[in-house]
Amino acid sequence: MRKQRKTEHIENYLKSTYEGDPLFSDIYIEPVALSSYDFDEMTTRKEFFGKELNFPLLINAMTGGSDETEDINDDLARLCHHLNISMATGSQKIIFEEEDVKQSFLTVRETAPQAIIFGNLSARESVEEFKEAKELLQAQGMQIHLNTVQELIMKEGDRNFSKTRENLENLRKELDFPLIVKEVGFGLSKKDIQELYEMGYRNFDISGHGGTNFAEIENTRRVDSDFSNFIHWGIPTAKILLDMKDRPEDMTIICSGGVRSAEDIVKAFILGADFVAISGEILKYLLYGGYAAAYNYIESLMLQTKMLMHSLNVKSIDELKTIDYKITGRLKEIS
Repeated sequence: MRKQRKTEHIENYLKSTYEGDPLFSDIYIEPVALSSYDFDEMTTRKEFFGKELNFPLLINAMTGGSDETEDINDDLARLCHHLNISMATGSQKIIFEEEDVKQSFLTVRETAPQAIIFGNLSARESVEEFKEAKELLQAQGMQIHLNTVQELIMKEGDRNFSKTRENLENLRKELDFPLIVKEVGFGLSKKDIQELYEMGYRNFDISGHGGTNFAEIENTRRVDSDFSNFIHWGIPTAKILLDMKDRPEDMTIICSGGVRSAEDIVKAFILGADFVAISGEILKYLLYGGYAAAYNYIESLMLQTKMLMHSLNVKSIDELKTIDYKITGRLKEIS
């Protein structure tokens, strides 16, 4: 069933119609006419977990666990290898149930031997499973995903989350490699992040509302009930970034959830993000247009981000955090 679900998630994502609003459009920034830099001297390079990458982009957790998804993971890894960016796999839980699916994850490291790769498991899995999942990929670290709403909408999903906090505390205590706590599209609240920070976690993928919508994806799999009211549930990505502007210096925020364009990327950094992550938009380019289309999409993001930086008179990605902005519209109302 889990293998079939992996394939259905991809199919249902491509059928999805709802496009949420991360509220990046409510951030107003002014361009600078008098730029000070030679375009060729500007850089989008940024360090990520010990390696300098060409662009601060994580191809976020998507898939793995079936023959179809093996090909997808291979292409995503090729993108990372050729563009010098990073990626995370989809949940690896299935490797503990079906031996034959391991190659769909192994292909990532085989194709991108030097890339920054993160594995992925639920916050409900054991220390031993996290160690094995990381070892399988020879990964730099692991994502820990929180997906309560998604599980509740799934007919076969988990219902008992009473031990999640206890398990998260144990994972943090027992694992000595980098961990990124992430949501799956409904958003990590400021309260969530503060509580996780107190446990010892320092890296957070906020995964706000506005990107891949697992409420719609899972609802499409249900024929017995309608959970479409949950499609609108979640915290807009831009609001989470604003809420975390005054975070501790040792906290890393990865911005995902509706990041689609270079303007979104620039605004995410202006609002304080340390890195950005994209999943669904890359998947669409890959499956509808092939590897070349996905490659060209990311390469265009890199170029256009650099162009916007030039228009804002900053020479590096980190300098975007110094840019002034104004909050308008709904984002101003809820912030």
